[in-house]
Amino acid sequence: MRLAAILLGVVLAGAVALAVADWRGGSAGEPPTGSTLSATYVDPDGNGRLDRGAGEALVDRSELAPSARPGRQLALFAQLSDAHVVDEESPARLPFLDRLGAPLTSTFRPQEALTGQVLAATVESLNALGPQAVVSTGDLIDNAQSNELSQALSILRGGTVDPNGGAPGYDGVQSADNPDPLYYRPDVDAPRHPGLLEEAERPFPSPGLHAPWYPVMGNHELLFQGEVRPSARTSSVATGRRALLRLDPSVEIPTDERALTPDLVDRLLSGGLPGPTAGTPPDRSRRQLPAEGVARRLRGAGDVGGRRPLLDYSFDIAPGVRGIALDAARRDGGAKGRLGPGQIEWLSRELDRAGRRWVVVFSHQPLDSFAGGRRALAVLDRSPGVVAAVAGHTHRNSIVPRRSPSGGYWLVTTGALIDYPQQSRAFRLLQTANGVALETWMVDHSEANLAGVSRELAFLDAQGGRPRGNAGTRLDRNARLFKASSIRR
Repeated sequence: MRLAAILLGVVLAGAVALAVADWRGGSAGEPPTGSTLSATYVDPDGNGRLDRGAGEALVDRSELAPSARPGRQLALFAQLSDAHVVDEESPARLPFLDRLGAPLTSTFRPQEALTGQVLAATVESLNALGPQAVVSTGDLIDNAQSNELSQALSILRGGTVDPNGGAPGYDGVQSADNPDPLYYRPDVDAPRHPGLLEEAERPFPSPGLHAPWYPVMGNHELLFQGEVRPSARTSSVATGRRALLRLDPSVEIPTDERALTPDLVDRLLSGGLPGPTAGTPPDRSRRQLPAEGVARRLRGAGDVGGRRPLLDYSFDIAPGVRGIALDAARRDGGAKGRLGPGQIEWLSRELDRAGRRWVVVFSHQPLDSFAGGRRALAVLDRSPGVVAAVAGHTHRNSIVPRRSPSGGYWLVTTGALIDYPQQSRAFRLLQTANGVALETWMVDHSEANLAGVSRELAFLDAQGGRPRGNAGTRLDRNARLFKASSIRR
């Protein structure tokens, strides 16, 4: 149980509080960049309390090429991933499924009411970094709802953001009077944050990204609970007046994601919600969007142009550096990625079009995790200009070298903004005497708009926090990645 893990952390600590209220990355007077090169959050005593710690220097990684002195900067860009901006009050969410285990874990998180605030605080840190481009590598939202997408895009655009759904105030499972021990209730459970939920529903400011940003499609943008294609019935649940409290004991939910089909869900809903329910304020803005509608809104917000049904496109990160975005999200259901033959052919053409430019490829699911992605990697293996394939989805930081006859490249995945350590990732591409060095480091979000409380709760969360080790090792976070190339540039 998540609540049990939170209480255990409190008992061990005596009191759980976030010590760093207003950390500034770098020297006094500088803006809050959040760079982990300057400072990090640490728990030196293992007691559940986050303290201010020293920064982590870049570690040279020379598996693909010898270390070389970095020279001229070619590009500075950033990645944010798996923000999962969620309407935590929506009747289409099924937090009680958390009890059933994989693949239905993480349907409830103690910090879930603060996802919008975390994204806005991430925007603040990335603006201080000053990148030339920012790529959102999927799962920007949680449950394919229109109001979730509206909120996330409003945060990235900037201005005043209203996170509240349904009626004013909070109406969800974390209310103080809910006796179910599965759920953390900030008004009464440790660590106590009285009034947190009411504050979380109030409008908050977002500075908006100053750099151009580029979206990548994830499974949660398109699928109910990130697993099932939305239908008229699931959308009706999302916009309706009743919320399911728990499943009727006669209902069996398969633990194999391949069995979680739209037909199965529609059968379960054909006679109404399958279990006891409670009233909830309806909200038409919670309707679930068709895939083409999501792609259209992301294209327009990211200003990536084109009219392809999939969100595949190329863009300039900087002069001489090309980005390629791949849409590996399945439309028929399931969290695993898929790339069709036409997409592989398109990728090959885009690599040819890149010419002598360096290339970074972005996808939601890591390309080495599914069959179509591995076919895409075989295409990348032939291109000496590919520096890295960057992804999210796993909620875990990882950097792995991929060797190939053309010099190889780096497979980089970045953890989730919704789960600890709630970091984004910065990249700096530098010229070397025999190729390039890709410097990458993690970026902490600011403490603005309750985001610091979210980091505290995410750290204590049994399924997504410190026990999971999603931060990875030192080699997966702040590193200088060398790549040689025989191409004259």
